[in-house]
Amino acid sequence: MTAPQLGTLAWVPAADRTDLLAPPVAAALAGSTGPVWVAAIDDDLADTAAFSEAYGVPAEASANCVVVAARRGAETTLAACLVLATTRADVNGLVRKHLDARKASFAPQDVAVTESGMAYGGITPVGLPPAWPVLVDAAVAGTDLLVVGSGTRGSKLLVPGEVLAALPGAQVLEGLGRPVA
Repeated sequence: MTAPQLGTLAWVPAADRTDLLAPPVAAALAGSTGPVWVAAIDDDLADTAAFSEAYGVPAEASANCVVVAARRGAETTLAACLVLATTRADVNGLVRKHLDARKASFAPQDVAVTESGMAYGGITPVGLPPAWPVLVDAAVAGTDLLVVGSGTRGSKLLVPGEVLAALPGAQVLEGLGRPVA
């Protein structure tokens, strides 16, 4: 399949450059049937705003993955939320209710990194632990192609929204991503 053109990056099939992926991402993609591309980037430009500016990729073509810790009593559930980069995950509303938690907040950085096996700023829904719910905003699921993390800060993945919505543990939720105020 021909690599898509998005921004100034040279996208190649992810299967051809597993060296650019975090180990859990490479392992997950080994069994993927959908098209997924990867491009190397500067580690210092991994954050969405810097990435978009440096590589000419509109924010609307990117999605952010945030790790949430949802608590009810002594139980803590880690989950991933995938929303368009132009929105913010409704952690205290929809996420908290969907996960039946009393409290939901962003997971501490060290917990997110240790439990996911991925680098902070590069965490992606691809290759997360099987027990984690992966909450995907309906706008993400309905997008042709989106840039997401690769598990490292040194590359990005380009993935169809339908592939993201079909990930293990994925649940598509309407209204997960809220417009930035």
